Amino acid sequence: MGRSYKELVAWQRAMDLVTATYRSTASFPKDEQFGLTSQLRRAAVSIPSNIAEGQGRSTTGEFQHFLGIARGSLYEIETQIHIADRLSLLQPDQMDEIKANWKEVIRMLNSLMRALPRK
Repeated sequence: MGRSYKELVAWQRAMDLVTATYRSTASFPKDEQFGLTSQLRRAAVSIPSNIAEGQGRSTTGEFQHFLGIARGSLYEIETQIHIADRLSLLQPDQMDEIKANWKEVIRMLNSLMRALPRK
């Protein structure tokens, strides 16, 4: 586990998801600041953070654990963007950008988790 987490493409794409999420939620109504805006942003930030924390741990099992937490946060975002869409808080292009980033990150995380040796 000698590589830096910054070299992981899954981490890099997760950072893109954070950026897209922050940009999209900037246009949410002020009364959502402590609601859906905060929830979406925290879930998005959690993904690259958990990838980095897992990479910094000493065992593959710990890395797997943190990747699982990151994957959970991805599903949290998926649910929350559907809520935002139902409430008409996201423009179609914003929804498309977040969904595209989401799909790429979940695919990469799943591949990374499968590639790690099981103990």
